[in-house]
Amino acid sequence: MIAPYRLLCRCTAVLFGMALVLPSMAAQAPAAGTTTVAAPAPASAPSSLGEQIDGLISQPRFDGADWGIAVISLSSGRTVYSHHADQLFQPASTAKLFTAAVTLSELGADYRIPTRVLAGGEIRNGRLDGSLILYGMGDPTLGADPATAHWPDQLAGQLEAKGLRHVHGDLIADATYFASPMMGSGWEATDLQSWFAVPASALSVGENQVEVTVSPGVSAGAPAVLRFDPADAIPAVTNDLLTSAQRTRNDVNLYRAPGDGTLYAFGNIAAKSASQNYKLALPDPARFAGEQLREALLRHGIQLDGKVTTVHWPRRDASLPVQPVTLAEVLSPPVSEILGRGLKRSQNLYLQNLLLLAGVKAQANTEQRDGSAGFITSERWGIRAMRELLEQIGIAPTASMIEEGTGLSRRNLATPSAMARLLAFLASQPYGPTLVEALPIAGVDGTLQWRMRNTPAENNVHAKTGSMSFVHCLAGYVTSGDGERLAFAIMLNNYDPPAGAPSATKDIDQIAELLAGSRTAPKAAVASPAVAAHPAN
Repeated sequence: MIAPYRLLCRCTAVLFGMALVLPSMAAQAPAAGTTTVAAPAPASAPSSLGEQIDGLISQPRFDGADWGIAVISLSSGRTVYSHHADQLFQPASTAKLFTAAVTLSELGADYRIPTRVLAGGEIRNGRLDGSLILYGMGDPTLGADPATAHWPDQLAGQLEAKGLRHVHGDLIADATYFASPMMGSGWEATDLQSWFAVPASALSVGENQVEVTVSPGVSAGAPAVLRFDPADAIPAVTNDLLTSAQRTRNDVNLYRAPGDGTLYAFGNIAAKSASQNYKLALPDPARFAGEQLREALLRHGIQLDGKVTTVHWPRRDASLPVQPVTLAEVLSPPVSEILGRGLKRSQNLYLQNLLLLAGVKAQANTEQRDGSAGFITSERWGIRAMRELLEQIGIAPTASMIEEGTGLSRRNLATPSAMARLLAFLASQPYGPTLVEALPIAGVDGTLQWRMRNTPAENNVHAKTGSMSFVHCLAGYVTSGDGERLAFAIMLNNYDPPAGAPSATKDIDQIAELLAGSRTAPKAAVASPAVAAHPAN
């Protein structure tokens, strides 16, 4: 049994950790190796960048930990600093950078994801004979983006404008566009009721979250009061949570087993104490979306004879015609905007859905070219496309072993060198500037909003954070003190700061700040045309 208060506190740390790594752009040391340092300077000269980083990561408190760092120049491709850069590390949410790469490669920055209402025939005399199908195609922002905040009424309004008055059939909420489970590979079962591991559904709504407010009852011994927003998001609740005497310790427990729609509340909350707020995963986003559209149909004077039903993979919607008629449609923001919001906030649903969308596209392209290759999930298609892209960049399969789109899986592994080379490749693409701005900016926004302020890294480092228990990472871009643009990956695994020590975040930020303030460009350095044209190699 897991007390949700403790669970959610832990999850908060995890989510912020997932975004606790931001990009920097500077460094100085020319050679690669276990640790690369700049050429020897006169004894009176200040310590080189390499010596400063070496001094920080070699402290005795890191004896049981693993550091991996890669810093490369975007203009020349040279290695500025390297420490265990070819060793595999858990990347946490910096793995989202790999998802960003395959998303932009497969879908493009301008693609907008539709959510449609389909039917098997035309509306005749205001009547549709047959089912109305709410067909999700993977938009993770439905209901959360201002453009679709009122999506049920937008769709119902389009149906009304087409003359629909009567549906002689069911309303089917179809989430089969993704041929995958609603959780990523390697996600932990105990996380699946939490707001950071919500179902990855082709028919998602309101980021698949529900807010729960727990308040004491009127007096000791009375049941506690549970309120949900959205109100009908949890289909079944068993409330054994009681109001205890004033000033007693609160012990609020919320539990929903994986795959079960019933939320169990038990424990106690003190009389006259402040309300407690929690965020949980929506059990069945497709069903909730269907119910929202049903209510909108009624508001627009459209009669539904049947009921709301749902279809999830691996079932197929028998009512979905081979050539359905699209009766209504709403569109997501462009993929570039979804990616930016997902990276800034380290929003797991957004990135997992984007990976699955890339997988659907890759599958369609492959089957059109080569024919059917047997069944694999949409997630695996996305990972296959990711690996093909990395191979084109020149990153070996053994240097990047990512299995889902968010970084939640502890089976994800990548080397700092692979991460830095990926960043260099992305910076060289037409969408490079868009991606840089999509990353959190030190001291400005996203998961880096409160980090590295009043340092050379502020408004300079653009990077993705990554953090789980004992895993701390930051990867992105920074401009050095002498104007050299750098890609970097800083990865710290197997580390729990001892009492009195700085947080791991502070240690990682200090390295990014050193990069931002360093002078890294070699004197009279001239890059060869081949290297300058291919900074990722």
